[in-house]
Amino acid sequence: MKERKGLVTIKGNPLTLVGNEIRTPMNAPDVELLDNDLKPVKLSSFRGKVCVITSVPSLDTPVCDTETRRFNQEATKLGPDVVVLTVSMDLPFAQKRWCGAAGVTNVVTLSDHRDASFGTTYGVLIKELRLLARAIFVVDREGMVRYTQLVREVTSEPDYDAVLKEATKLS
Repeated sequence: MKERKGLVTIKGNPLTLVGNEIRTPMNAPDVELLDNDLKPVKLSSFRGKVCVITSVPSLDTPVCDTETRRFNQEATKLGPDVVVLTVSMDLPFAQKRWCGAAGVTNVVTLSDHRDASFGTTYGVLIKELRLLARAIFVVDREGMVRYTQLVREVTSEPDYDAVLKEATKLS
């Protein structure tokens, strides 16, 4: 598996990403994740909608909490043809608990904890931590990746405006 060093950092310390880089435009790779009820969900099941796929290290950290709450608020403005997915290595039970406590109902949280298939397929698995890097992929209705954002410093928030602009343009 390909390793890419130094593309992301945590508190300035370089990390290694495992997997190939996702570029635009390309077909969004299909992977199977678990929803909050332990049911398998394929990313391809969201075809026909614009998908904003965010990957975060853990919902139980301040920046991931802030980011997911922000996308939960923005999802209502994006309309019914856009779905926001947040993928992390958190267990589905933890994701469900977090969503309940945070009142997050407009974002679909999916777990990559079993085999890190999303992390390696999308090139965002942090080797040193077995967590996902902070990244965003916007996929059009036909399943083509149209926008990517890899946040260099894991403890920083993404550029929300750029993501929302792209999702709105595609919806």
